Amino acid sequence: MRASLRLFAAPVPPSFRPGQRAQALALLPPIPLYRRLLRIHRKRLNPEERLFGDTYLKAEFRRHKDIENPLHIVGFLTEWQQYGQQIEGDDWKDQKIDPALLDKLSDQQVGQMYELMLAIQRRGRESVDEEEEGEILRAIDEAKGSGTT
Repeated sequence: MRASLRLFAAPVPPSFRPGQRAQALALLPPIPLYRRLLRIHRKRLNPEERLFGDTYLKAEFRRHKDIENPLHIVGFLTEWQQYGQQIEGDDWKDQKIDPALLDKLSDQQVGQMYELMLAIQRRGRESVDEEEEGEILRAIDEAKGSGTT
């Protein structure tokens, strides 16, 4: 009986409005958060994005597993939890990085962001090149096919 009363007494979260940042959930411990993020990647990302996202996620959690500063731990978990909430929404692909967040990044972090941008641009050029090559090969095959008949 007490459990049901406790459920009725739970606060109701305010409704979510489009364009508004989702209200933060209670901070998840590292392992459940890690598993949740991998599930979100599996459900929401295409295979190429998922491969990149899973690799990055695993590397970041490994890199931070021995951190002992509570402020760093809370900050790390909070940002990853917000990332998960963002990926669950639909408008994340068109968003840009908040300038206030960029101002807080260290020089090393800015360098990592720049390397990430270059890798994405390279991958984009490679996929465009592959598409163009495929179109050229199709055109050659069609020309060969129409030339023999």
